[in-house]
Amino acid sequence: MSWNLNNTSTWAIDSDSVQEAGCIHTCQGLEFDYVGVIIGDDIRYIDGQLITDYTKRAKTDQSLKGISKLIKADKLKGERMADEIIRNTYRILMTRGLKGCFVYCTDKGLEGYLRKRLERLSLPE
Repeated sequence: MSWNLNNTSTWAIDSDSVQEAGCIHTCQGLEFDYVGVIIGDDIRYIDGQLITDYTKRAKTDQSLKGISKLIKADKLKGERMADEIIRNTYRILMTRGLKGCFVYCTDKGLEGYLRKRLERLSLPE
C-alpha cells in the first residue's frame, strides 16, 4: 500500500483512494465509509496502563514539532502535551469511519486491551 504523498490534494475521494494510506493531516475533517488505522509504537499498553512515547512518533510528523524544546523547558508540561496529542490523533483517526474502523496495533498488549474493551461493549445486557 502506498502513501498519499504523490497524489492529488483530493486523494481521499479519488477513485483509487482505497489503495492509499494517509495520515491525520491529510484526512483531517473528512469522513469515510470505512477507515483503517495503524497504531504505532508511540502508544502501548503496559502493566494495565496506556503509555505514550513521543520519541516513537514518526520524525516526519509535524503535530509534535517543538515538543523536545518544550520538554527541555518544562518536562511535565511537555510530556502532558505530547500525551494529549498522541491520544487525540488516534481518537480522531478511529472516528473517521462512518460504517466501521479497522485497527492494527504494533503493540500486542494494546491489541489485547482494545479487543477486551470492544468485547465488553458488545456483550448483551
